[in-house]
Amino acid sequence: MAFNPDICIRGAGIVGRTLALLLARERLNVALVDSPPTGGADVRAYSLNGAAMALLQDLRCWPNSPTVTPVHHMHIFGDHGARLNFGAREQGVGELNWMVDVPVLQALLAQAVQFQPHIEVVTAPVSAPLTVVCEGRASQTRAEWGVGFEITHYEQHAVATRVQCERPHGGIARQWFGWSPVPGLSQQQAHVLALLPMGGEGGHEVALVWSVHPLRAQELMALPADVFAADLALACDHALGGMQLSAERAVWPLQLARAERWIGAVPGVAQQSFALAGDAAHALHPLAGQGLNVGLADVAELVKVIRAKEFWRPLHDLKLLRRYERARQADVKAMGFVTDGLQRLFAQPGPVWQNLRNWGMRGFDRSGPLKHWMTQRAMGHSADGAMAPSPAEPS
Repeated sequence: MAFNPDICIRGAGIVGRTLALLLARERLNVALVDSPPTGGADVRAYSLNGAAMALLQDLRCWPNSPTVTPVHHMHIFGDHGARLNFGAREQGVGELNWMVDVPVLQALLAQAVQFQPHIEVVTAPVSAPLTVVCEGRASQTRAEWGVGFEITHYEQHAVATRVQCERPHGGIARQWFGWSPVPGLSQQQAHVLALLPMGGEGGHEVALVWSVHPLRAQELMALPADVFAADLALACDHALGGMQLSAERAVWPLQLARAERWIGAVPGVAQQSFALAGDAAHALHPLAGQGLNVGLADVAELVKVIRAKEFWRPLHDLKLLRRYERARQADVKAMGFVTDGLQRLFAQPGPVWQNLRNWGMRGFDRSGPLKHWMTQRAMGHSADGAMAPSPAEPS
């Protein structure tokens, strides 16, 4: 019997597979375009909030310890002693968020896809009334279909790896906004250093994301592993004692980006439309750890819109898809404004800016309701404090 897809999803990463599984539960036939993996071991780790966890748990794709690690506290350090502290207990929850190993989550989703009869994995795009593009920020489909991608390049690259530490991480995510010398430049440049707990409760492993000037990134990538680990321990003031690299290093440029439109008619094809989701639609600085949370929120909203559509309205109807675009663009723009503002604030040199940052951090740490509201939003709660509903359940 021929497989006639209602929806074609281009891109079988975490966002694409999650979307395919949710649509299949709506009894829609999905063609999922997958391609062979490239590159070496994946050292990334994602910070997932409560809404993302609920979505993945509902799909029975939530990893088990030690490949998922609860974060009970977050400590943020500014220059000259400024500090912010966030705790799960003060928010009335058990955890602020969870650190998840990327390869493990991808494998769980891939396994679930294999057992879903409404999903067919294909190696090339197929014709369908609706195509959802989940190919990542370098999406070829987005470019071929003439959708502009507005990019602001940061003068920073992210250096990522895994690190074994002398002392346990204690379920604490740590982040430093600081300054470091850069080869070939006379002035020190801003950096953001994050150590994210991995390996389950009581673990000694952390995921490192070190956002630095591109020249400093080149230097760090070229250092012997032991010298790199010594530099890292010094940069974080030996917060976890001695350090040793436990994985290869990866590096990539950082940017703020947003597609000029998220939906449209497929060029040259009648009665076929497309929607963008995940990194194909937007990219954020990793300092807030919200990248995958925002992508999974796209997925949840698109499924919600499709489920609520009028019975007579086809999947390619642009009025239908515009509901998704409107709902998500505002949230993504707001998150981009926050991450971009923080990155630029901490990149400004000079004592005036240092004093302003320190005053702001101390004031925010004591702000009470404002701090609580911001933390709840980052945890995936809606404006009224309720957890965002899972798209697998009627809202």
